[in-house]
Amino acid sequence: MAINDVECCETFHTHEHLLNQVNENMPDEDELYDLAELFKVFGDSTRIRILFVLFEAEVCVCDLAQALNMTQSAISHQLKLLKQNKLVKSRREGKSVFYSLADGHVRTIIAQGREHIEE
Repeated sequence: MAINDVECCETFHTHEHLLNQVNENMPDEDELYDLAELFKVFGDSTRIRILFVLFEAEVCVCDLAQALNMTQSAISHQLKLLKQNKLVKSRREGKSVFYSLADGHVRTIIAQGREHIEE
């Protein structure tokens, strides 16, 4: 979309009451940064595929690698990012490490994204 495709006001005039409302409710820069970083994590189809596997079951890295036809190393790299962003959690059972969704928010975020793209 070219810049000329966006409709603009014919004259420049600000609406102070609206700007005041916006400024009162705007999160601080750190929170905005953290939110943007979280959404970047969802910007990779491999990580989304991993989350979809975890929607169905708690699985180990070997299972994820098999399900997604990827190497364990590639899966581990993506799991590290998902774990750092508190989207997945892990637990050790003997020599295996099992991964699952960190909480219900992950499912909600994905579901709302799917709903949005299907509109």
